[in-house]
Amino acid sequence: MSDKLTRPLLLAGCGKMGSAMLSGWLESGIAGGGVVAVEPMGAPSEFANAGNVRVIASADELAADFDPEVVVFAVKPQQMDAVAPAYKRFAGGDTAFLSIAAGKNIDYFTSQLGAAAAIVRAMPNTPAAIGQGITVCCSNAATSTAQRELCRQLLAATGEAVVVDDEGLIDAVTAVSGGGPAYVFLLIECLAEAGVEAGLPRELSDRLALLTVAGSGQLALTSDEPPSTLRENVTSPGGTTLEALKILMAGDGLQPLMTRAIAAATERSRELAG
Repeated sequence: MSDKLTRPLLLAGCGKMGSAMLSGWLESGIAGGGVVAVEPMGAPSEFANAGNVRVIASADELAADFDPEVVVFAVKPQQMDAVAPAYKRFAGGDTAFLSIAAGKNIDYFTSQLGAAAAIVRAMPNTPAAIGQGITVCCSNAATSTAQRELCRQLLAATGEAVVVDDEGLIDAVTAVSGGGPAYVFLLIECLAEAGVEAGLPRELSDRLALLTVAGSGQLALTSDEPPSTLRENVTSPGGTTLEALKILMAGDGLQPLMTRAIAAATERSRELAG
């Protein structure tokens, strides 16, 4: 992490993802200038005793001379039309705007905040809630190198953060990593159901599926070998795993199915971005 910020962070939205980011900032110590969270419902109780966090119900409560280093939009995409205009007064100076709202592209925020606004668009995923997320971000021409790096470090407080230059990649990122946790959860469901169909008690099959997927993911993350090699290590010639893989790796198996799914999600992301 860089040195602590001396100016405050302004967090618009303190729901699940906003709270995850706030927890990461507090743990890392990057928010040296403090955090102001705008959340009509009030911030989660775990932040009640955080001395450098102030929670307000509306942006109208911000002082006229309030000068945030970064404004972070962590509200739902469908709420953005009502939320973003209240922060336009910070555009054009040395404040950066960081959005994690899916489907809201840089052009959208330019229309809301003005051409002079420094905008960073990011796509995180839900494992950020446990500090194991991955986020990909991109920025507009009004964003300085220092501002882009600062936003990357804020995002890295909840896992890994990667910067790309081509905003067009964000749609595929949304499909792969943004929606990816749902696909993995579905895999757990399907593996467990298949175990029940094979004769396992429901409770045992659920536990086997959950820990197998979780443990395999951790093994892949920490191993020096690629997933393909790890797969081969589990697959004995003529064994049971090979029989299953003959089905999963067939021409109509898992890969073409996943390819179609990612293509559909990518196209929907483009449609939502307008």
